[in-house]
Amino acid sequence: MPAAHDEYLLVDGYNIINAWPELEEAKSISLEAAREKLLDIMADYAGHTGIRVIVVFDAHQVEKSRGMQYDKNGVRVVFTKEGETADHYIEKLADLFARQEKVRVATSDWIEQQIILGRGATRISARELLQEVNAIVGKRRASEKMNLNEKQTLGDRVHPDVWKTIEKNIKNNG
Repeated sequence: MPAAHDEYLLVDGYNIINAWPELEEAKSISLEAAREKLLDIMADYAGHTGIRVIVVFDAHQVEKSRGMQYDKNGVRVVFTKEGETADHYIEKLADLFARQEKVRVATSDWIEQQIILGRGATRISARELLQEVNAIVGKRRASEKMNLNEKQTLGDRVHPDVWKTIEKNIKNNG
């Protein structure tokens, strides 16, 4: 299990893949492509928010699946074992963490939302999570654009102390 953090976001991976248009497009290429794109988006989200993200994928119908967990770019990735659904795994994590930490679960599965609410977690729908992700991306792009606009010349980008040294050398050698 991951170390304690202030906030967790538990993501029902396939539920989100099936709900987000850009992931549906990736899924038309391959399920692997859609998973990778979701993990990249969630890594960016985790990096900007400081929230510990755990993305859970169903493997319960994969024969003899023992389950698998690994970290990728700051996101915990879980494939459930045979006979265990992503919903069940998420419920166990909600039970484990929600007593001491803030836990949100990203799913549009209404029944799952009701179950996790009863376990002390809060819910966020796939649409709401997409809006949150898009807001973060928009803020980052605006910030990057502002930084680019502020630093148009090489002189604007060089630290003032370095600039003074350059000017001094030009004077002495000129």
